[in-house]
Amino acid sequence: MRQKRSPATSVRHRAIAIAALVVAFAAGLGAPSLACAGDAASERADLAVILRELNLIDRLADNAEASAPQKSRYHFDYRRLRGDIARVRSGIHDYLTPPRAQPRDPAVLSGEYREGNPSP
Repeated sequence: MRQKRSPATSVRHRAIAIAALVVAFAAGLGAPSLACAGDAASERADLAVILRELNLIDRLADNAEASAPQKSRYHFDYRRLRGDIARVRSGIHDYLTPPRAQPRDPAVLSGEYREGNPSP
């Protein structure tokens, strides 16, 4: 007979599963629809959804950490999870908002366009 898990355990298990998905995504194993997306607008929309999901993962991790038992042999490293999520989020944000090229310094213009006729 299976024991029913407590809500806190369930939240921790979901957070760990989601953390695995984040790591897989960061390693390039996830989001196959992005690789074949030909439409830039569709890709941007998909990436915006991923950013919202990362925010949800952050909140789930906060809940899981708050309900984690203090006295256990092994501890889940929530700080490292948040760092990985921040790194993925930063990469997506950098892709969506690339730095703009700085304007070049214009070359000095001579301003002298009139040619004189040589004297005979």
